[in-house]
Amino acid sequence: MTAAATGTVRRRLTVRGTVQGVGFRPYVHRLAADLALAGFVSNTANGVLIEVEGPPDGVASFCDRLIRQPPPLAAVTGVGAEEVPATGTAGPFTIRPTENSTGRTHLPPDTATCPDCLRELADPADRRHRHPFITCTHCGPRFTVATAMPYDRPATTMAGFPLCPPCAREYADPADRRFHAQPVACPDCGPRLRLVPAEGSGVRPARDAEALAAARNLLAAGRIVAVKGVGGYHLACDATDSRAVAALRARKERGGKAFAVMCADPATAEQVADLTEAERTALTGPRRPIVLLRRRTRPGGPRIADEVCPGSPYIGVLLPYTPVHTLLFGLPGDPPGPRVLVMTSGNRSGEPIVTDDEDALTRLVGLADAWLAHDRPIASPCDDSLLRVRPDGTEQVLRRSRGHVPRPLRLPVPVRPALAVGGDLKNALCVGDGEHAWFGPHIGDLGDLAGLEAAGRAERHLLRLTGVTPTLVAADRHPGYHSARLARRRADELGLPEPTSVQHHHAHIASAMAEHGLDGARPVIGVAFDGTGYGDDGTVWGGEFLLADYAGHRRFAHLAPAPLPGGDAAVANPCRLALARLWAAGLDWDPRLPSVAACSSEELGVLRRQLERGLACVPTSSMGRLFDAVASLTGVCHRAHYEAQAALELEAAAGEARDADTVAYPFGYADGPGPLRCDPAPLLRALLADRRSGTPVPVLAARFHRGVARAVAEVCRRARAATGLTTVVLTGGVFANGLLEEECAARLTAAGLTVLRHGEVPPGDGGLALGQLVVAAHERRRE
Repeated sequence: MTAAATGTVRRRLTVRGTVQGVGFRPYVHRLAADLALAGFVSNTANGVLIEVEGPPDGVASFCDRLIRQPPPLAAVTGVGAEEVPATGTAGPFTIRPTENSTGRTHLPPDTATCPDCLRELADPADRRHRHPFITCTHCGPRFTVATAMPYDRPATTMAGFPLCPPCAREYADPADRRFHAQPVACPDCGPRLRLVPAEGSGVRPARDAEALAAARNLLAAGRIVAVKGVGGYHLACDATDSRAVAALRARKERGGKAFAVMCADPATAEQVADLTEAERTALTGPRRPIVLLRRRTRPGGPRIADEVCPGSPYIGVLLPYTPVHTLLFGLPGDPPGPRVLVMTSGNRSGEPIVTDDEDALTRLVGLADAWLAHDRPIASPCDDSLLRVRPDGTEQVLRRSRGHVPRPLRLPVPVRPALAVGGDLKNALCVGDGEHAWFGPHIGDLGDLAGLEAAGRAERHLLRLTGVTPTLVAADRHPGYHSARLARRRADELGLPEPTSVQHHHAHIASAMAEHGLDGARPVIGVAFDGTGYGDDGTVWGGEFLLADYAGHRRFAHLAPAPLPGGDAAVANPCRLALARLWAAGLDWDPRLPSVAACSSEELGVLRRQLERGLACVPTSSMGRLFDAVASLTGVCHRAHYEAQAALELEAAAGEARDADTVAYPFGYADGPGPLRCDPAPLLRALLADRRSGTPVPVLAARFHRGVARAVAEVCRRARAATGLTTVVLTGGVFANGLLEEECAARLTAAGLTVLRHGEVPPGDGGLALGQLVVAAHERRRE
């Protein structure tokens, strides 16, 4: 009797998306077994291939549940289905080996240790009790261990760790939680920990459990330990020990920049910071990012050393996301130790995170007292992600890396295979093909050879995992950027035309448009505020109102320019920026002003001559530089020791008075033959008058923030009147300022405008590459 005569049907399904490394095949196997269906499932380079056979109602139920109830870490983006002839073959549903084929599937990001693995880790009766590399199909490293696709163990950095018989049985059992969990291992066959002491430290080398115990003891004693995680090394110390934190800050030449802290558990995090429900959800989810939280000032719990985040009401908090982190804090029965650790990137200031063990032993010399290392290689660096949660519960990712990468973003417009290299600061590259784009991990600044090499490794790794073969390269328009030179070299190596150069602020706006799914058929009013970007006129832009789509942009308005004395050197000296702004506004340098008092008489003389003669004074319309200038005029910050220090401290000051005052400092507006100019001279005059009358600094800072937001609403109102456009995009690094972003969004919404803000894509230069990608693809599509 034929299969057709018995009412049996067979259906072939091709499932696309994040469906490898997430327990998808065992899930399919269990589902088919529950429904008594025959057939098979297999990984392919294009996703997962399934053929399922049985009664029509059983096959229909299988397909319905497959789409509606996938495994927790899976992300199904498409299912292709076709009827094929039933074979009539009896027997169980099987899992076939991976098929060799062309195509593309999506690899999941690294994921925090799941509850089941944490229970086994703490269970003395379990064979993986205290195993520092415990993992299963629901958790653990993926992106940072994968070396190629399809995602199978030979294509990971676990290839050098042969499975022992018990692990091999779990790996081969479809009913087991570790079925084809590629990083699976146990103490008998997995990676090993080792403690390497610094020369002359008096500490003995150790391995495995002794290495962990020694590292805990060192941290409790106020020492600094370099800890190897999934995406690179961290530098750790007791966050409650002022001397330890000060030593780490001095060794790393960190200046006053805040450190992130890792809390042992959510209860400890609640003792350190005030959490909303949305912040708690972000903190405890499988991505485990650093979450910016308001510091708790009430007594009780660990007291974080003032040196962790000096002068800031916020603290970056994350929870353990690897078994090594969990064991560092200790399990029940372990000696008590620190419950909060500084956990900062393992690198020297300005360099990329260290991933290689031998590299760590040289580059981190003088920073760490010991190294807690392991022998599982890291295929790609992947620093911690960073986000803040808005009052409405939505997230704004400020650094998109571990937990996000390499999850794809769906594009509103299809693109040719392309590579966009991003910018020189907060570098993260992006590749795209068809309807998807993939960000690479956060690299950092490209100011030296180490950064450029890290960017190159990240690019090669991402291209291997996505299968994208670029047909064009995109870069920032700035002719002197390291990233632009990198793009030219890569285009030459790939045999491609010269890279498409994309104006910096146009790329910021396009990035936000792409994130929100705009197809570019209608322009937006783009408000792009940042520190610096190469303008169409060769000057430094950064306070821009552009009418933009993917095809191009037009400058509708901008902040009135002021000289940037000494170019980039001025960025580290907000007092000089303040005096340049006063000079541009025709305001005197009153010796009683904090900015004047912060400069020596010699410095004042040199600065005045520069401004009068226009020597090394490129004009800048940067809103970031205006924030720096006002930070100095209010007395908040005169010399910056890390990026955006002055603006961050000004925002912190404004936060103290945002609800106690409603005044907004005014801007002037100068119409002319060109774009509208937003003149801050009236604002500066009002601010100086308030300062002379004794108005508190927090009130000055709050009135400035409110004045900028009111100016944004006014210019966008004029843009709507002139063009009929009603959608406003807020983008650029200045909009990492939560107070300003909220104030702008509220005023624009009240004016009847639709406001789009960044969520998963960073507003700063970490999101720049996505905009470069879609703009370049649009330009090439028109050719």
